[in-house]
Amino acid sequence: MPGRWPVSLGVNLLLGVLGVVPVWLLWYFASNWPLAALGLTQREPTENDGVLPWLLIGIPVVGLYGLLWWSANRPLRRGITLAPRTYWLLSTAATLLPTVVLIAL
Repeated sequence: MPGRWPVSLGVNLLLGVLGVVPVWLLWYFASNWPLAALGLTQREPTENDGVLPWLLIGIPVVGLYGLLWWSANRPLRRGITLAPRTYWLLSTAATLLPTVVLIAL
């Protein structure tokens, strides 16, 4: 159906607004631990809580958001004639767009 692509784009943009928090959590974790260990970033000097808050807050938030995103996109994907790889790439880009806009501002 050609009319479902705008619906899918709209759904992914709305999910992207919700996704600002999980994307930020992922960046904060990556920049303070693995990327800092590789010397690519510097750790936040006040970050001394360890990994337990990430286990209690980060994993559930990112996991629930990922489940919500996947369960919203799975039925939409069935009605669109794009190749699967193209659909998922465009859906991911539309979801990340609100975060990119906030970074640019």
